[in-house]
Amino acid sequence: MSEQFQVQFNYQSELVEGIRVVPLSRKRTLKEHINRLEVETSLQFTKIGEAIFSITKNIKICGYLKDAQSLKALEGATVLGEVESTISASNGFFEIAVSSLEEEITISFLGFKTIQEKALLFDSDNCSNVEMYQQEMQISSIVVEGYIVRGIDKNRDGTTTIDFSKFTSLPGLIETDVLQTVKALPGVQSVDETVSNINIRGGSHDQNLILWDGIKMYQSGHFFGLISSFNPQITKTATVITNGTDVSYTDGVSGTIQMNTHDRIQKEFDGSVGLNFISADVFADLPIGQNSSLQVAARRSVDDVVRTPTYDTYFERVTQQTEIDSNIESVLNSNQNFSFYDTSLRWLYHPSENDRLRFNFILINNDLSFDETSTANKTLESRKSSLSQYSIAAGLSYEREWNDQFSTHFNAYNTDYKLQAVNANILEEQLFAQENSVSETGVSLKGTYKWEYLSLDVGYQFVESEVVNQNDVDVPRFLRRDSEILREHAIFTQMQFQNKDRSIFLRPGVRFNYINKFDIFLIEPRVSLSKKLGTDFQIEMLGELKHQNTSQIINFQNDFLGVEKRRWQLADNENIPILRSKQASLGLQYEDNGWLVDATGYYKEVDGITSQSQSFTTKYEFEKATGSYNIVGVDVLLRKQVQKISSWISYSYMVNEYTFEEFEENQFPSNFDTTHSVTLGTTYSNDVVNISTGLNYRTGKPTSVPLLGNEIERGEVNFDTVNDSRVEDYIRADISALYKLKLSRGLRSELGASIWNVFNTDNVINNFYRINAENTVDKFSRSALGLTTNFMVRLKF
Repeated sequence: MSEQFQVQFNYQSELVEGIRVVPLSRKRTLKEHINRLEVETSLQFTKIGEAIFSITKNIKICGYLKDAQSLKALEGATVLGEVESTISASNGFFEIAVSSLEEEITISFLGFKTIQEKALLFDSDNCSNVEMYQQEMQISSIVVEGYIVRGIDKNRDGTTTIDFSKFTSLPGLIETDVLQTVKALPGVQSVDETVSNINIRGGSHDQNLILWDGIKMYQSGHFFGLISSFNPQITKTATVITNGTDVSYTDGVSGTIQMNTHDRIQKEFDGSVGLNFISADVFADLPIGQNSSLQVAARRSVDDVVRTPTYDTYFERVTQQTEIDSNIESVLNSNQNFSFYDTSLRWLYHPSENDRLRFNFILINNDLSFDETSTANKTLESRKSSLSQYSIAAGLSYEREWNDQFSTHFNAYNTDYKLQAVNANILEEQLFAQENSVSETGVSLKGTYKWEYLSLDVGYQFVESEVVNQNDVDVPRFLRRDSEILREHAIFTQMQFQNKDRSIFLRPGVRFNYINKFDIFLIEPRVSLSKKLGTDFQIEMLGELKHQNTSQIINFQNDFLGVEKRRWQLADNENIPILRSKQASLGLQYEDNGWLVDATGYYKEVDGITSQSQSFTTKYEFEKATGSYNIVGVDVLLRKQVQKISSWISYSYMVNEYTFEEFEENQFPSNFDTTHSVTLGTTYSNDVVNISTGLNYRTGKPTSVPLLGNEIERGEVNFDTVNDSRVEDYIRADISALYKLKLSRGLRSELGASIWNVFNTDNVINNFYRINAENTVDKFSRSALGLTTNFMVRLKF
């Protein structure tokens, strides 16, 4: 052929060894000859000159990328050759053509060590597994996978992580509501069933540090706490810390809930739309080139389009025993409207393999309004009362890996929260306006140096917090505005060690805090230690000292129409002390053959609480005092997994006691003392169906009752011994089901239904008492949700 067409072929001699072809007809053209040779030999002929062709072999390599630890498929990894590139599929599969077996292949995936190997080292015939190792594999985090159900994992440092990409379901939930899911963990309760009153090991909600991608959030719920205000479609993981907290965190004397979006850059468009009986939402993850992606999520209530039974049940639950629910006889309430929305945005950019830049934004809003109408001087008058609650926050973080050992992490955020209410007293022709706002800015920088089994963190953090409380009355004119600002500096350091066989994990650290307004210096040591005992047992010891500068005032009847009863306040180191806590715990775990037993005993003490932050509704409701509480408790979890079924029972016992030296009775049970708490649940899950049922029981919360036979004294309710009684015990059964259906390639659907409180049990969450016009005492009770159904449909594409 060379002589016939006067062309030259360049190739390596071993490339054509053993290749035989049928002689070609001389009548064919050069192009026809080359096409036939490429088909019969799998060789590739490339014209590189006027009459010169190079001959190469078109070699393909393939494989399935897996996480070396969990063997989970890695989707979206980048595979680069010298000429071609590709992205791994959802099952981790990749295939790429190379010019020779000596060609170098680079495989990279965020959070994993980059692979750089020659093509000849890949099994191109069988497409075998290619395992990738996490960057910090030497300090592995997960110790128990599927702690309760799949997607909830217990970590070696004592924390618990919920990964919603792997999550199945929990009883009564059809959406991956972040904070409702957190309440399923042992030791986490809510005495009034809301996500805006989460009690971690007996603490009040304001003692929880809630972070969304490193941004501190002062608002956690829609519908004033019945559902989370964090969109579950963009919030991918949540980590709960009860003790042994990482020293880079401040605040949260009771616990920390840290939520995060995905770290991975999306290579292909991903999105969803969803609708349930409360809200509609939309989510999109958009790739922007090879090194950047943008996530956008939005959610809005549907009440202005359709008023569902679920919405009505929620609305009645929120407004019961408030001015919105029932006004005085001569005033008629009408046009009650409530709506909410949230918007979240995340932009992720990787300028290089070693640099990661992230920007986050979140907007949360609740609006409630109603008309008050009355006849005055034979004239019908109407005025509008309203309540709005919103948060707007943004954060920026930058991570850089300078080399295999040293990395830095910079984070900055600003968060603003505002709660406003206008209460129109139509009979007195008076407007009463209230406002509570928080504005906070935080900056931190951390450096990490790693050795084979050891890492060292050193960092600095600055936080400036401003809290404003304002009351404004037009007739008679009254205006009071209180504004406080605190600035705090901190440096911290901690070491993390794990031995070669990963049987010992140790993380000691210390945080040095300085509050310049009070000229106070606080030292806070913290430690997390775990040790494997054989193959099935593990012992865990945790301890910490922490402090907190913000807390809440709670007034059930007078603040913000009685609906949102919490206003934030800053410590003044006099009437409002700095909260300080100390905690120690000892735990033992046993895991074998699908069985898990996890038992943890703990002691916790928090000093500097105010009585106004502790949800008193009976005795001492209007008193002001400072004190402390201490808790001795035990959390136990028993779980069994059999193939696709996970069943569990958890039990929590606590003795939670206040000390208020200024009160007549200076020691008594805490308002959050749910002495006994039991949860049972079973979940069945496969690739198509998730079904979950459960039962929740806990001791009724302490309360005070009027003294029998002497209920009124000096014009006030005369209470018997404080917290000497309890409301009725709480019991609730739930069920939920989720069905997943693949409609076509790239289009999936989910259908879900749930029943909350299946037996419609009337669970009283608290009582209060008022003197009526006949000079007798009336008892009022607030109840938790009754039987509540919900339905969800979602399309993913």
